[in-house]
Order: sequence, then structure tokens, then C-alpha cells
Amino acid sequence: MSGRPATAAPGHEQPAPASAERRRVWRALRGNALAMTGLLIIAFFAFLAVFGPYLAPYSPTEPDLDHILQPPGGAHLLGTDDTGMDILSRVLFGARIDFLSALLIVAVSMALGTAIGTVAGWLGGFWDDVLMRMTDMFLAFPSLILAMAIAAVLKPSLTNALLAISVTYWPVYARLARGQILSLKEREFVEAARAVGLGGARIVLRHVLPNAFAPVLIQATLDMGAVLLIAAGLSFIGFGAQPPTPEWGRMVSDGRSYLQTQWWISTFPAIAILLLALGFNFLGDALRDLFDPRSGR
Repeated sequence: MSGRPATAAPGHEQPAPASAERRRVWRALRGNALAMTGLLIIAFFAFLAVFGPYLAPYSPTEPDLDHILQPPGGAHLLGTDDTGMDILSRVLFGARIDFLSALLIVAVSMALGTAIGTVAGWLGGFWDDVLMRMTDMFLAFPSLILAMAIAAVLKPSLTNALLAISVTYWPVYARLARGQILSLKEREFVEAARAVGLGGARIVLRHVLPNAFAPVLIQATLDMGAVLLIAAGLSFIGFGAQPPTPEWGRMVSDGRSYLQTQWWISTFPAIAILLLALGFNFLGDALRDLFDPRSGR
């Protein structure tokens, strides 16, 4: 040994180049049937979210009293509702609303929770105690019940529903990020970064967070399905999107009075919710198996 001070990183496991890691992940996902099924489902709904409004044959919000409660077929492939609005058009427009709503909720929750968990884990002591006790307060309530309570205080709307769900989901990411930071901050590569004079913020942003991000991303993928269901649930009970917004949960609620006779009003948006939630769950399970060291992969 030459006795030279450690430079940028020796002492910790050198990560594979980003391109090589991406290729490894892609090869593993391609060999997993459920992962590819999930990716195809997500890609399909992402396509609908972008292009669905342009493919819709009718307006999703304008009633047509001449075609009330039409069964599937003919000019209305998925039928019409009790105001004559075309179900297919509303499902296509709803893809953008529901897909982007779930993405926004998870992105906000992940960003807020990861920031709080990182500060708690890195600083420790007083800040760790305060932030984690606050996190425990939110975790003490079921997500749906807490989201309902917050949405009930606010004016019922899609925006307020998204805010309510985001407030209930960040603690999961805070706990996960804190655990990752605690396991990484005493590792050799962090000590090496300190030895060459890097500041705490730079170490966290450039060295610790990138290594802690995989579990957070997997959790986000798994949460997408649950968030989608909660958002639809809030709209179903009246705390989310309001008529005539073509949101899938709202559409299911609008058709519940006709379920035994005009089944198509609720059935098709419910199928859309189910498929998209399954797609995210399939992909999340595959990613968890890929990155979980206990899986042996």
C-alpha cells in the first residue's frame, strides 16, 4: 500500500456503469412474463393517456338525450350512460385523468417522504426523533380513512382528492428512505467521500441517495396501483372528481344504480381501473424480486 489518501471511491463496491446496469435490468425483466405483461398494460394505458382524447368519437361531457342508456354496439361501442354520454369516449378521456393523477400523487409523496426520511436518517438525534414521530402520527391511520377525512374537510374536487392522498402516502417513503440512509451513511464509500473533504449535502445527493433510490422506486411502482384505487374510491363516494368529469371512479359511481340492467355504465371503467392497477402490481413485483438480495437473482 502506498499510504496515499483515498480518492473518490475505493473502499466501496464500484457500481456497474449506468448503461450496463440498465441492460442487466432490462434482460431480467424480459425474462419475466409478469413483468412484460405489466409493462405492456402500462404502455397501453400510457398511450391512451396521451392519445385517448384524440381517439374518442364523442364529447365526454356533453349529454345526448336522444341516446340515453344505449347498450354496447352500433354507434356506441361501449354503450351510453343515463345522460346519453358515450362510455367509450369517457373511458378514453378518463385514462389521462386517472393515469396522470396516480403519477402525480406518487411523485409528490415520494419526493416529500424521501426528503424527510433522508434528513432524519442523515442528521439523526433530535431531528430524527421529531420527524419520525410526525411520520408515526400519519402512519397510525389507514390511508383511505385519513384521505377521506382530509378530503371531507376540503371542498370535494379532484385536485383536493389528489392532495389528500399525497398527504397520506409520504410517510411510507420517509420510513423507507430513512432506513436506507441509516444503512448507507457508515459505509466505506461515504467515509472515503468525507476523507476527501466533500460536504454532507454533496455526499447525500451524489453518493448516498443514488444508492438508496432503488427500493424507493420499487415502492413507488407498487403504490401506483393502490393509489389508483384510492383515488377512484374517493371519487366513487363523492370526495373526488365531480360530474361530469370523466374519471373512472366517478363513472363507476354514476352507474351503480343501473348495475343490474345497464351493467356497461360501471363495468367498463371498473375494468380499466383493474387492468391498470394489475399492470403496476405486476411490474412492481418483478422489480422487487430483481433488486431484493434475498431473491438470489
